[in-house]
Amino acid sequence: MADTHQQWLEQRAAESRAKQEAFMNDIASKLRRPRVMEKPAHPFRGAPDFWKAYEWPLEERVERFSSNFKSAGGHVERLADMESAKRFIAAKAEELGAHYVIRQNQPELNELGLEAALPNAEVSVWNSDFEQYWKARAAEADFGIVVADYAVAYTGSVTVLSSKDKGRSVSLLPTVLFVIIPLERLKTRLGEVLVGFDEAGREQLPAGIHFISGPSRSADIENDLTIGVHGPGVVYALIVGS
Repeated sequence: MADTHQQWLEQRAAESRAKQEAFMNDIASKLRRPRVMEKPAHPFRGAPDFWKAYEWPLEERVERFSSNFKSAGGHVERLADMESAKRFIAAKAEELGAHYVIRQNQPELNELGLEAALPNAEVSVWNSDFEQYWKARAAEADFGIVVADYAVAYTGSVTVLSSKDKGRSVSLLPTVLFVIIPLERLKTRLGEVLVGFDEAGREQLPAGIHFISGPSRSADIENDLTIGVHGPGVVYALIVGS
């Protein structure tokens, strides 16, 4: 019997290790092969060189991104310029009866003139008024509008970074999300996006890095799929450029 609490803990730990050994030995015996006691060698770190050099032509990137994003339940539109993107959003606002819109405080959106294009909707700009409770504004919004920092064709994902002018709530809380993707930001591989964060170092990382692949999808233990529980139920990716 252990004399001290520490000895009792050590005794329990030894008994646990003995049970683990017996369990693993029993598995090896049933498989009729010796246990592997050394970790396997991994001579390579990260993606192989051939994958780092893998790149699709521009039009194939657009096609693959569109196919992958749509397969996850999202919508994709190819538009010539930002003016076309503004008209598309305005048409959807009219079609869906949007009354509250929130957008990021980004130069591209500041120049777009959405306020004039959406006369029947109240357009709020994230963090433009420090007295405003912006999470609540985002939660009640019909539309959220952001400009993607990157997009990845191979995974059908868009990358949205957070900062004081780019609140994550704008892409997470509204009912419908519009992500404007400048054509030059559409990459082939996820590694092309991640390497920049790695090179920047921990101190230079943004407040949040969000990868969005279509609308929010949730399923319980019975695999009952539900759309829009933990995020927008409808997501439009607007690829802008020619």
